[in-house]
Amino acid sequence: MNLELISFKLCPFVQSSVITLLHKGIEHKITFIDINDPPQWFDELSPTGQVPILRVDNDTVIFESAVINEFLNDAGGCGMMPDDPLQRALHRAWIQFCGSILGDMFNLVGAGDKEGFEDIEYDILEKLDRLEAIKSDSACFSGGELSLIDTLYSGLFMRLDLLKPARDILDASRYPRLAAWSQHLLGLDPVQNSVVPEFSKMYLGMVKMREGYISQSL
Repeated sequence: MNLELISFKLCPFVQSSVITLLHKGIEHKITFIDINDPPQWFDELSPTGQVPILRVDNDTVIFESAVINEFLNDAGGCGMMPDDPLQRALHRAWIQFCGSILGDMFNLVGAGDKEGFEDIEYDILEKLDRLEAIKSDSACFSGGELSLIDTLYSGLFMRLDLLKPARDILDASRYPRLAAWSQHLLGLDPVQNSVVPEFSKMYLGMVKMREGYISQSL
């Protein structure tokens, strides 16, 4: 099976698919595009105009990161989602929850003044409070093995870690379980290798380019 992941270097949803591919040891090719100026062939392939998309055997396109990841999990022998239907549904729900936090994060770095920044930060902290309340003491989300839910939260934690010099949103005194989870995930090889070498510079450069309130502290 020939797999090509169409990607944007700063997208956390793409990153979760890369982590899944690396963790599963699935052979693949990554093609990077500029999402702000996509090539025509990408517009023709992607029904939503968004990344990631996964091209299978050069002719079948799968879109939406959560769908791509479940396909990769199934194709790679399963193991990254619970077998129990209820637990699987809960994992899917908390994956969606992470997507909402990532949306807040995008808005946060673009907030132009202190008041706007703190309003969005409040929403993020409230969501992290909910996550802290349900997170166990296990290394990953549920147990010691990496699951699909961990792949998306890895991208969130990586971005929070890069913003830490300006704002310690994931304060370990407030979020001890989340901080431990973050530390574990960010130390894993598939997570470290899921971004391009210049990712940190690119992400912080993007934050500064948006000239939001937080950029003044970077």
